[in-house]
Amino acid sequence: MIYKFIIGCCLLFSLSAQSELLVDKQRFEIDEFTTFGGKTIKQLAVGFESYGELNSKKDNVILITHYFSANSHAAGKYSKDDAQAGYWDAIIGPGKAIDTNEYFVISVDTLVNLNANDPHTITTGPASIDPDTGKPYGLTFPVVTIRDFVNVQKALLESLGISQLHAVVGASMGSMQAIDWAAAYPEWVPRMISIVGSGETDDWGSSMLEQWSIPIRLDPNWQQGNYYDSEAPTEGLTSALMFITQAALTPEFFNQVAQTNDIERQKSQALILQDINQSPAIVTWLHERAKQRAALMDANHLLYLVRANQLFVAGHQGELALGLKNLKAKTLFLPSDNDLLLMPYLAKRAHQILIEQGKHSELIELEGNLGHLNGVSLISQQGQKIKQFLQQ
Repeated sequence: MIYKFIIGCCLLFSLSAQSELLVDKQRFEIDEFTTFGGKTIKQLAVGFESYGELNSKKDNVILITHYFSANSHAAGKYSKDDAQAGYWDAIIGPGKAIDTNEYFVISVDTLVNLNANDPHTITTGPASIDPDTGKPYGLTFPVVTIRDFVNVQKALLESLGISQLHAVVGASMGSMQAIDWAAAYPEWVPRMISIVGSGETDDWGSSMLEQWSIPIRLDPNWQQGNYYDSEAPTEGLTSALMFITQAALTPEFFNQVAQTNDIERQKSQALILQDINQSPAIVTWLHERAKQRAALMDANHLLYLVRANQLFVAGHQGELALGLKNLKAKTLFLPSDNDLLLMPYLAKRAHQILIEQGKHSELIELEGNLGHLNGVSLISQQGQKIKQFLQQ
């Protein structure tokens, strides 16, 4: 595997007058990468961001692995005028739980990243140009796994002269990468934090993931993945994102949204009584938000991410207990008590296996009315615990 480190733009880890962390996206390339399934990807590229400074021993590194619909923008802003900071800005930064005065924090865009059309995302996947044909890969792109995401990250870290992490921390699909890191490369990972996570995808989860693929495959514009010279399957992708959003939240949250817009709900009830083509107000609300997000995403990339998640079992040895056998890291699991997507039993099972294997593992449940998204939007409630765990 040949790799090279390319600085697309200089990294900024200075603070603005408002103490905001400013960051730029950087680019990493590998000339040839062999997937877990034995296929070759040429001219692979991913983006990454980092916060804080790498010390002289290069042993203060915390890797942040991102969730399904995210990219590497975990903290800070690209400019002072950005409306929103990275998704974990509440816990990453100077003096925060993951303190960038102490740690060099790095996050990497995954392969087949969902945000393939976002200018702040660098990824290789079905929408990329196959160097052998000069055309987008489409479904000829190799199936990739969570292990492949891990191995690309490892290659990037090695290009920086890093040979061990202080910790790896991830939420949702990021938690899968985090625990697989600890299982695959135990000498690298002394600490692992799994947030709203899982040690494997069980049959229930695999079936739910498949529901996200179905609308895309049924969209006539999908054309077996060969849509890059024509109209994209936007409606199929939008419908998939609607399913994802609902699974990531809770009935309580949806009912609160509906009550907040009670006038619109009453109007929609009158309309849907008269017209079968009209939708309830909450469905319109969900569709509009999904459609906005779909503009920066790629439908084929979603299918590949679904498959990577369906194939996941930590250690990739077919059985979870076997896959966790070599793990040496101290582990902290932070599931959400009302998560309908990666339900708490998944984290509890991995935690219990590690306890039975005589390993150091802790588990604390997150609270809140956001379900799976408690692990993103309400993560600061366990900020002190995260800080303490990283100091162990």
